[in-house]
Amino acid sequence: MSAPDLLASDAERDAAAERLRRAGGEGRLAPEELEERLGVALSARTRGELDAVVGDLPATRRGRRRSARRPDLPVYLAVSLLLVAIWALTGMGYFWPVWPILGWGISFVMPHGVRACRRGHRLHA
Repeated sequence: MSAPDLLASDAERDAAAERLRRAGGEGRLAPEELEERLGVALSARTRGELDAVVGDLPATRRGRRRSARRPDLPVYLAVSLLLVAIWALTGMGYFWPVWPILGWGISFVMPHGVRACRRGHRLHA
């Protein structure tokens, strides 16, 4: 956070509290210290007060969405393109690359669909 004299927003206080909870869950803070710091964070008026409460904690990782992507997606796309190129160079008859492309492509769709179904099932149960 920058500009320590600026007033802190509710979102900034909530983010600091979440960071503290995460640090407590990782064992970085004792329960008493976590409770004390949470009280300070939730009542902080300025960004400087928030910085003082979370300043000694490791920085949070901001690339989580990127790491959630499938690392094999570029390989899948390259192989699919190669299969289509082979099909085109061999006479463009029956479009046989559809089967390996679909077969491998299902692995990109299914994990998300299964998770969504499980979440929906729990909501309706």
